[in-house]
Amino acid sequence: MSRGSDLGDRVEALGRASESARGRLDDRVVDDAEATVDRVARRLGLTANHTVVAIGGATGSGKSSTFNALAGIELSSVGVRRPTTSWATACIWGKEGASELLDYLGIAPRHQIMRDSLLDLGKEDRALQGVVLLDLPDHDSTEVSHHLEVDRLIELTDLMVWVLDPQKYADAAIHSRYLAPLATHQDVILVVLNHIDEVPDDRRRSMLDDVRRLVAADGLDRVPVLATSARTGEGIDELRSAIGDRVRAKKVTRARLEADLRSAAARLDEATGTSGHPELSQKRIAALQDAFADAAGVPTIVEAVESATRVRGRRATGWPVTSWISKLKPDPLRRLHLDLGKEGSAFTGRHRTSVPASTQVQRARVDAEVRAVADEVSAPLSRPWAESVRRASVTRLPDLNDRLDAALSTTELDAGRMPAWAGLVRVLQWLLLLVAIAGVVWSAVLIADPWFGVDRPDTPDAGGFPVPVLLLLGGVVLGLLLALLCRLLVSATARSRARAADRRLRSAIASVADELVVAPVRAELAAYDNVRQGLARALK
Repeated sequence: MSRGSDLGDRVEALGRASESARGRLDDRVVDDAEATVDRVARRLGLTANHTVVAIGGATGSGKSSTFNALAGIELSSVGVRRPTTSWATACIWGKEGASELLDYLGIAPRHQIMRDSLLDLGKEDRALQGVVLLDLPDHDSTEVSHHLEVDRLIELTDLMVWVLDPQKYADAAIHSRYLAPLATHQDVILVVLNHIDEVPDDRRRSMLDDVRRLVAADGLDRVPVLATSARTGEGIDELRSAIGDRVRAKKVTRARLEADLRSAAARLDEATGTSGHPELSQKRIAALQDAFADAAGVPTIVEAVESATRVRGRRATGWPVTSWISKLKPDPLRRLHLDLGKEGSAFTGRHRTSVPASTQVQRARVDAEVRAVADEVSAPLSRPWAESVRRASVTRLPDLNDRLDAALSTTELDAGRMPAWAGLVRVLQWLLLLVAIAGVVWSAVLIADPWFGVDRPDTPDAGGFPVPVLLLLGGVVLGLLLALLCRLLVSATARSRARAADRRLRSAIASVADELVVAPVRAELAAYDNVRQGLARALK
């Protein structure tokens, strides 16, 4: 059935589209598409040597009589009582390969008649070779089960023959419930006006024209309308030939499956919409990341990194006599439970910080940027998809605080590592302090010698200044000058560390924004694109 066509590929495409649409579009539309995919795929796996032809109609329309006339033998009971046909009866021309098809149709074995086994084989058997002819229950039956059985088998039928009668051919039940909804299946429908022998000759043409007008109003303008009389046999050969010609062309089943596929894809396409969508702009993503960073307290942490680097740098490079005073000041990073080291994190928890909670203004900015992201890409989309994008953008926001806190606490701030020159300065400061202490001790000895009656040697001098005094003043002055010079270097290092920390923190926050908002939104857009591509293929 799929030879010479891409029907199999189109079935798979509709299957992918319905899978991507699940949870995003109306479940009834998606269920219908998936049921069509399953039904068409299953039918493609069955015999292509048989064509299922169903005869449907109202009670008293002569539906079962037409069935018997085509079969050439009395197989189905006829009458005008309601209901006459309570279950579907199948007459099969060609037994080989028909059993799986009958199982697919759900026809019980006791309601199956193999036409090959009958003794009065004639020309009608050759004309309908390969046909599985069904006599459906009355569509206007008062039994609900009959309605359900008719609806079920209509979905599985390859060619549908609707039998009308002169009394009720304009009945809205058959037109609104069955004919009009099958407007997309014109190539697999025949309409029969039965009991034509009961219509006066001068009214037959006008009645047939009226039937054609009503059928055309249902959207079935290409459907043939035939006049028959099951009782007299008038028009039965023409009907048998019309069915036989379609069966021998081997196109009916494929036409029905293609019509089903296109109809289901069209309904899914209508629900999806045909508009494209813009890509999420980097400007919008950057604004979202800035809002997340602000809410996470990145500016506060960056300021703390700069302050901590200054404090630690001055402690390392300052004059040793006064640098210990800085230890009395709290470390800005440790106060935020950042850069505590392994021992400290064992007490405070690995992913917990003491960064101040985001304010209402910051949270409102986050909400506004999230809405802006969703609105930017969903504006052209149909309502279901736009709502799906908006839902995806906020679904993971409850995890925002924990994820931001984890991102902050696991980011390497690099504030505790001092540059190599700071270590050299520290050694130099202690050497200068030792020089100053040596000058103090030397000077003290020189002052104390006369008190103990010790003859002191001449004090060496340099440039007219005693060496002990030069050692004292030189060690102190050079240490202070070196500390002042290093303050400038420490400030430059602190600003550099702050910029580096800002980049690392914002990179970590960007990952959180992508995980919680950007990735879910892009996943919805990818699903939308998958649906559009699948439908374009299915509707080709």
